[in-house]
Amino acid sequence: MVDLWDSLPDPVREAVGRHLGPVGSAAAVDGGRNNDLTAVVYGEDGPVFVKAVRGVSMRMRWLRNEVTAGTLAAGIAPAVAFAKDVTADDDWLIVGFEYLPGRSADLTPGSADLPTVGRTLDRLGGLPAPGVAGLHQRWTVRDWWSRLCEIAPDVVSGWDVEVMDRWTARAPEAVAGDRLVHTDLHGDQFVIGAGESIHVIDWGWPAAGAEWVDSAFMIIRLVEAGHSPRDAEAWAATRACWTVADDALTAFAAFVAGLWTYRAVTGGPGASATRARVARRYARWRLAD
Repeated sequence: MVDLWDSLPDPVREAVGRHLGPVGSAAAVDGGRNNDLTAVVYGEDGPVFVKAVRGVSMRMRWLRNEVTAGTLAAGIAPAVAFAKDVTADDDWLIVGFEYLPGRSADLTPGSADLPTVGRTLDRLGGLPAPGVAGLHQRWTVRDWWSRLCEIAPDVVSGWDVEVMDRWTARAPEAVAGDRLVHTDLHGDQFVIGAGESIHVIDWGWPAAGAEWVDSAFMIIRLVEAGHSPRDAEAWAATRACWTVADDALTAFAAFVAGLWTYRAVTGGPGASATRARVARRYARWRLAD
């Protein structure tokens, strides 16, 4: 038994034990900053992937979203074994998910994983999102580029900020819809297991949106993995859910490039300078095409 497990408050360990039986061991897994516990916990019936968050916060909201996704995207998202609110030294949310051994998807050009990932996107594009807030409600900022011009003018040097903001302002309407979208897909979010089974994990930021939205996000990730923007779009265009109009896709690209660049500059959630550069590269290509 690792110190990780023994260091948890008694009520937290007891709550897990009521669902899993006697815990034999627990192995920590890198969960970033979003969880206070991310571990594979071995109970009497085998391993369960357990996440826990301490304190009422956005992180707790994100973990609750993962529970919701286990129902809405059944068979694609990890199944939820249990979810429990516990009061210990603070409020805790503890969730056990099915353990999914496997590897991440390879998104590089020519990868044999690309057809499997594509079929998964086709499945996701058809899922409804009852009770899930719309992505257009989340995307309320319409002037990312002007904000960047104020705080990091060197980053947007050479860009027509007014044009980019006009495109950005069109994005909320463009992405509106009633399909379930993950909004944070990349290679590590796909778990490919035995027999080429595939699941999508980390549903912290789901939304209701247009059926093509996740495929559009994947374009940027494909460019990051080495595809040209043209080839990445051509791959997305083969998806059954690819119903996006050209102007809507340009608006999407402008918004995401502005949002991700703002996060990279300010250190916001999901900040990544590399990913922001890729998003700007794709947005520039969309505007020039």
